Amino acid sequence: MQLPSKEEWRTRVLAARRGLDGSTRAAETAALVSSITSVVAELAGAHRNRTVCAYVPVGSEPGSVEMLASLRDAGWRVLLPVTGEPGPLEWAEFTGSDNLVPASYGLREPSGPVLPSGEVGAASVVFVPALAVDERGVRLGRGAGFYDRTLGLAARDAALVAVVRDSELVASLPADPHDVAMTHALTPVRGLVRLSPGKPDEGIASSE
Repeated sequence: MQLPSKEEWRTRVLAARRGLDGSTRAAETAALVSSITSVVAELAGAHRNRTVCAYVPVGSEPGSVEMLASLRDAGWRVLLPVTGEPGPLEWAEFTGSDNLVPASYGLREPSGPVLPSGEVGAASVVFVPALAVDERGVRLGRGAGFYDRTLGLAARDAALVAVVRDSELVASLPADPHDVAMTHALTPVRGLVRLSPGKPDEGIASSE
């Protein structure tokens, strides 16, 4: 039996997301907001660098600006991606919802100074948008490749966290050699889940 392709997975997940009702999404958002600061504290451990990379969710993506605000209020420096030329993502600091401006692809990004791509290397935790992630850490994105080109610049000991719904944490996804494995998933119900990244010869790359 042939397994679903990445495109088939994308179609399936996006259709399910479109079917979510407002009350479900509100409950998921509240659960993630309530746990985010303790999750980051657990992942960062004794790491002295209080920088987190995250993102502003688009459409039905799990997550919220409130999550970012909670981290900032807890003393974390929060960096968000800035759209630009193809290649590793650049960054800008989140200082509040009032400094977010419309950007390409329907995104919102900070209006402050743009920081170089390598700034992701300062983060102890990197939250990554995903359509799904599997138990090996294989992440399904939208196919543009921005994060695959960026995560290779992350610190070797950084936690790479895919934020997904509980139904989007699955047993197995198709992988390509350039896919960078996630170390954890964060879901509204199960919370923080440690994944078991495979070795490069199993089809996914480490972030080293």
